[in-house]
Amino acid sequence: MQEDPILTPQQIARIEQFATHRTAEVGEILFDTSDLDIPFFLVLSGSIAIVQPLEDEEKKVATRGPGQFTGEMTMISGRRSIFRGRVTEAAELLVVSADRLRSLISRDAELGELIMAAFVTRRSTLIEGGDGNVVLLGTPDSSNTLALREFLTRNGHPFTYIDLETDSSASDLLRRFSVGMGDIPIVVCNNRHVLRNPSIRELAQCLDLNSNIDQNAVRDLIVIGAGPAGLAAAVYAASEGLSVLVIEKNAPGGQAGSSSKIENYLGFPMGLSGQELANRAIAQAIKFGAKLMVAQTVVHLDCNRNPYRVVLDSGMKFGARAVIIATGAQYARLPIGNIEAFTGRGIHYNATYMEAQLCTSEEVVVVGGGNSAGQAAIFLARTCAHVHIVVRSQRLADSMSQYLVDRIEENPKIDIHYQTEIIGLHGNAHLESVDWRDGKTGAVSSHPLRYVFVMAGASPRTEWLEDCIALDEKGFVLTGSDLHAGSSDALWSLPRAPHMLETSMPGVFAVGDSRSGNVKRVASAVGEGSIAIHLVHRFLAETADTANSSAVEASQQFAAGKI
Repeated sequence: MQEDPILTPQQIARIEQFATHRTAEVGEILFDTSDLDIPFFLVLSGSIAIVQPLEDEEKKVATRGPGQFTGEMTMISGRRSIFRGRVTEAAELLVVSADRLRSLISRDAELGELIMAAFVTRRSTLIEGGDGNVVLLGTPDSSNTLALREFLTRNGHPFTYIDLETDSSASDLLRRFSVGMGDIPIVVCNNRHVLRNPSIRELAQCLDLNSNIDQNAVRDLIVIGAGPAGLAAAVYAASEGLSVLVIEKNAPGGQAGSSSKIENYLGFPMGLSGQELANRAIAQAIKFGAKLMVAQTVVHLDCNRNPYRVVLDSGMKFGARAVIIATGAQYARLPIGNIEAFTGRGIHYNATYMEAQLCTSEEVVVVGGGNSAGQAAIFLARTCAHVHIVVRSQRLADSMSQYLVDRIEENPKIDIHYQTEIIGLHGNAHLESVDWRDGKTGAVSSHPLRYVFVMAGASPRTEWLEDCIALDEKGFVLTGSDLHAGSSDALWSLPRAPHMLETSMPGVFAVGDSRSGNVKRVASAVGEGSIAIHLVHRFLAETADTANSSAVEASQQFAAGKI
């Protein structure tokens, strides 16, 4: 099996070059939950049980015997272990440190592919089975419950979800953890820590998702944003030997992560979901050594020094010789006063399997005329009673791929309302009805619809750049030749022309949906992310003499807070 391969003697001999030998007795714990940088154990004889510690017992997840090895994606990412490894039969082992394992994977193509395939498959199995170190208790109508579920899912972190409205053991669980319905959602981390209605950041802290990040190092590159463009940049930069840190406000995937299926992405004729694409890209990036920091928001870029300094809202600061801005864009909020009251309670900005479960057999509305809206409408039509597409334009073909237009027009469960906009939302704890206005006639009508999926417009997240980087009139980042469209002397300071994706600050680049003039396609974002690394290399080469002579000194000064 790909998940539990048994290595051949020849493969074991190759691993032995990177390993040390050791023996272990029955009952010995080789690694435990929350351990960092745990080693890779290859069993030569005996056996190891992979278990999840519970309150007064252990739940066995897997067993590794002769020729098999331990580990899953936390071993590559450097994050804390979510399981315990206990020896169940006296064992002889090969032990490979986390750093040596990464070296083995990069040098030996066959073993690297085999080990990575096993790690990825094991993580997928854990996610599908709900096995892990997190229990989330909540209700479908709780907006924060949905937000936490989405955060864990998009970070690829396995968890058990318990619906307190339908689970027969709900009252026992609430008593066990000494919590009430007023505390939901409730998160139990490592069977020890109980969080009551936590924020995304509090959950990330409880799970130590960022514990492997060194704040003092000055990196070659910091990528801000982990959508397709940012992840592509991380993969190419790390694979080419640059030290890379990716900082993501929420969870990887960007707008593409909310897509149920992307069918026009090169090389995937059957399509793939945005989450699948993100998961594969994350695995690639961390395989090559990139570090990923989540649930952290960048609030300032200090452009008045080199290395540049990236400042987070938590107060942490990170230094980098080059920066890529890949913060993407967020769907525009409907201009309705009470819309925030229904966010997560009928108003959604994703249309994945998780959201589809909430509105099975109901009529729903999709707002927007782009590809994401089209994909959402087709996906929701599979399980919903009916789908209404509300769009301001007079035809979908102006902004949507033709294959999606054809499917929508042929689907009897989808109605298109052209030149129409939603102007009212009504309900108490949950959205109950919407009003929309027909732009052709001016008529306003009310509809008993409880779910609206907003996928229209694009607002860049660039307010934090205004004092450092030139932006266009809508807030998108100006790059390359666009910097000469206005007063070039004011926007660009070097004798050379700016590189294609370079911003008004040399060595700071912008890619994907945050860039002015971007093409709103996933493939384009990925392409820009990869192209940007070529330009980063050119910039670093321009400053190589200074950087090479002072790299160690810069790291020391940054750690001391002097730069």
